[in-house]
Amino acid sequence: MIEKICEQKQHTEELYEKAHKETSQVEQNYSQNAKVNLIEADDRIETHAEIQQQKGLVARAVENESILKRQIDELDDLQKSPYFGRIDIQDEDEDHPESLYIGISSFADRDGNFLIYDWRAPISSIYYNGTLGNVTYDTPAGSMQTELLKKRQFTINHGEIIHMFDTNETVGDELLQQALGEQNDEHMRNIVSTIQKEQNDIIRDVRSDLLVVQGVAGSGKTSAILQRIAFLLYHSRASLDADEIVLFSPNRLYSRYISDVLPSLGERNMRQLTLAEFFNRRLEGMHVQTLFDRFENQQSNSKVEQKIINFKEGQTFIDLIQKYEKELPTAKIKFANINYQGEVFFAKDEIQSIFEQFPQSMRIKERTLKTKNELIKRLKKRVDSEIKKDWVQNQINQISEEKYHELVGRRHFKSYDDENYFIGRKIVDKEFQIIDDAIFNDYFIDIYSQYAAFLTTLSTADINWQQVAKTFNANLEMHYIALEDAAPVMLLRDLLTGSGTNRKFQYVFIDEMQDYSIAQLMYLKHAFPRAKFTLLGDSEQTLFKDVTEPQMLLKKLKESFQVKRANLITLNRSYRSTAQITNFAAALLPDGDKIQAFSREGALPTVIIADNQDQATRDLRRLCQSELEDYGTIAILTKNMEESEHVSDLLRDLNPSLLNDGDRSLPKGIVVLPIYLAKGLEFDSVIAYNVSEENFGDQFWRGTLYIIASRAMHHLNLISIGDVSKLITNINSDMFGIQRSFDFSK
Repeated sequence: MIEKICEQKQHTEELYEKAHKETSQVEQNYSQNAKVNLIEADDRIETHAEIQQQKGLVARAVENESILKRQIDELDDLQKSPYFGRIDIQDEDEDHPESLYIGISSFADRDGNFLIYDWRAPISSIYYNGTLGNVTYDTPAGSMQTELLKKRQFTINHGEIIHMFDTNETVGDELLQQALGEQNDEHMRNIVSTIQKEQNDIIRDVRSDLLVVQGVAGSGKTSAILQRIAFLLYHSRASLDADEIVLFSPNRLYSRYISDVLPSLGERNMRQLTLAEFFNRRLEGMHVQTLFDRFENQQSNSKVEQKIINFKEGQTFIDLIQKYEKELPTAKIKFANINYQGEVFFAKDEIQSIFEQFPQSMRIKERTLKTKNELIKRLKKRVDSEIKKDWVQNQINQISEEKYHELVGRRHFKSYDDENYFIGRKIVDKEFQIIDDAIFNDYFIDIYSQYAAFLTTLSTADINWQQVAKTFNANLEMHYIALEDAAPVMLLRDLLTGSGTNRKFQYVFIDEMQDYSIAQLMYLKHAFPRAKFTLLGDSEQTLFKDVTEPQMLLKKLKESFQVKRANLITLNRSYRSTAQITNFAAALLPDGDKIQAFSREGALPTVIIADNQDQATRDLRRLCQSELEDYGTIAILTKNMEESEHVSDLLRDLNPSLLNDGDRSLPKGIVVLPIYLAKGLEFDSVIAYNVSEENFGDQFWRGTLYIIASRAMHHLNLISIGDVSKLITNINSDMFGIQRSFDFSK
């Protein structure tokens, strides 16, 4: 197989070299043509046309070269490891069995015969889901049946078979043991050779409008989702592009961590952004509170403040906004002036008068659109009258020849007046662009005042909504919007203006969904109305709010999303950590017995008890030095950012990397970060800092300790200054070891 791949690679490299020479020649021609004398107007016009033609030639040549380079990279990967699976099948209408090889991408010989099948091909599902005997697999033409005679698994590295064995399992534990026992990299790796049956169900689901994946920590849900994106791009190659998929990531670190998975499978990365980035783009000029700000501050919220937040983030609040918009009378709409250079250009009274001309039977958004069109008409009239003013004529008279040809291009005019009007209009249009933008963006409706007015209409027990509105306005003065207000504000704006929806996107993926409110998820569904949604998370990894059972969550989402086909897939087996770490983490939870540990053995988690801060610092320092002998990255996880800064300062001579929500990469060595920034990540060795009763004494912190413990792949150590949290000591003592001080020899 490798010989055939090498032949194809050599042939492709020859084509690439030829394409590279052609690109260089085209670029050289472009460079020569761009140096034509541009002093004469006729020369300039002619040269411009030729340059545009040359640009097109360069673009096509570069694209052809890029395609060939991508093919070479794929063949290079195949050359190192051509395949990882083989299935022998016997169709009813065939005399002899057929052996099919499964790899990371397909490969055919010069005659078009497939020698390796892409892991996403319909028949490859047999490798992941099938057991020996009669099997069924889906194809574009419908369900097909065959008999699976043999399933063989391989580990191939640089052309050498490291492991090879036959199995009747979906993917055998032996292959998983080897893959999971490796050290963690800076980037997540693809899992195509070790996809489990339940993960394969997630990956190949093309029917569900709403797919909810509930997976325990380390169950491979994020990996499965990335393979799902790769599968969808393969499955719908003709109708789906990577730019039509968006993934909401928990943070930028995570975005960077997963950035290599799709390229390793020969696909472009989908669009990726955090919830904070999404809100800040849509509420330009405002600073929207981030999840990290909330995690840092939420512990200090009063019960009343938390009640307000919970209410604003529920479906009832969204329903009230929709009801408010439907019943809002014209007199209550908060119109705003459109200003230009400090003076009123369109007065809010004039705008309201325009709005009131249209029938009340129309929805507000329809009347807003008609108002917008009328304002544009009036702006055009103002532009026409402005052209005749002295300031415009002065600019026309002083225009340079270069600027003239930039504005005019190759146009010809019947008269001087026509030419004068055309140039004048261009000048005024540019000057009044700020007005046009204000009309286009619906700035003539003061959405923030409208939202504050909406708040004052509410009446619920124990909440002073007048005061809530005052707090919102006070934050607004500082250009700040609380996280719980962002989605409702945007929804109200969209309902009043008819804007805010994007029908281009076909799929929306949301990771760490338990950190999103129902209100935020409902707004995202509103913002991407054509998209199918895949939500993944772990209800046990919820910080600072109550756990919602998966079935109840699916019911709520199905109702609020109003979808026909909703599916819930639950992953209870954890693959990330050793069995000892998984069992310890699971024991921290009241229902942890549902979590199944993978049978990869390792050392027990160790709790190190220090009497004081100095002892804890010495233990932490020695522990870091010891762990670095075996692992490339050691993560020290803390309760909050203040604690992370403290730990970083204690270890400053060891050059730790203190991470915050602005970091985009995960360095090697010692990294220190608050736990909420580590969600979605995994580390070879984890040190939990100060798991004392004083620091983690409340049931409130049970989920936080679980998240900390479940980040560790191979080693977990926990340092306590003083008495250990009862959340730990109350579990079975056989699940962890205790040391009074750090014994380096152990």
